[in-house]
Amino acid sequence: MNMESVQEQLKEWGELIITTNAGETYEIHLGDTQFDLVQRTITLTTPEAEFIIDGDAVENVKKHYGHKV
Repeated sequence: MNMESVQEQLKEWGELIITTNAGETYEIHLGDTQFDLVQRTITLTTPEAEFIIDGDAVENVKKHYGHKV
C-alpha cells in the first residue's frame, strides 16, 4: 500500500492501526504522525521514542473505533 493512501485514510479516519511488511504494528493518530513524501517515511512521535517507518512498507491498515476504557 502506498503511503499517500495511508495518509488519506488517516486524514479521513483520524486514527489507524498499521502493520508493516516486517510484521511491526503501530497505532497512528493525526496529532502524532508526520508524512514525508520526498523521503517516503512516516514519523510517529510518542512519549517514549520517535519511530521512522518506511512509508511504502505498510501492508495492512485497520480503522480503529473509539471505545470506553
